[in-house]
Amino acid sequence: MTAQILTVDDSASVRMTTRMALTRAGFSVVEAVDGVDGLTKAKTKRFDAIITDLNMPNMDGLKMIEEMRRLPNQLGVPILFLTTESDAGLKTRAKSAGATAWLTKPFEPDQLVKLVTRVLAR
Repeated sequence: MTAQILTVDDSASVRMTTRMALTRAGFSVVEAVDGVDGLTKAKTKRFDAIITDLNMPNMDGLKMIEEMRRLPNQLGVPILFLTTESDAGLKTRAKSAGATAWLTKPFEPDQLVKLVTRVLAR
């Protein structure tokens, strides 16, 4: 069965790049435009992994992760941050919120696929 990945980013170009990399690797992708949209989609369907930006309108990635970790259908799902931020303090906060991994933008599509593959294998 194909792993289903939820990508959450307010940038259409980042969503497109992420979708292209993941679909080429055989994953199925559902896109969300911000944390509110991502949370809404996560409430109706279990995903195998979630990739989110940090800085987004309406609900940022940290808040979205905190809310996702309260959803029974998303318990144990790996959540990856894909963001321009690289601050160690933010990484610590993200891990405390429930993030599984962190990838800094700009990124190589192969890096993303390797990271997703690795967290799915856990």
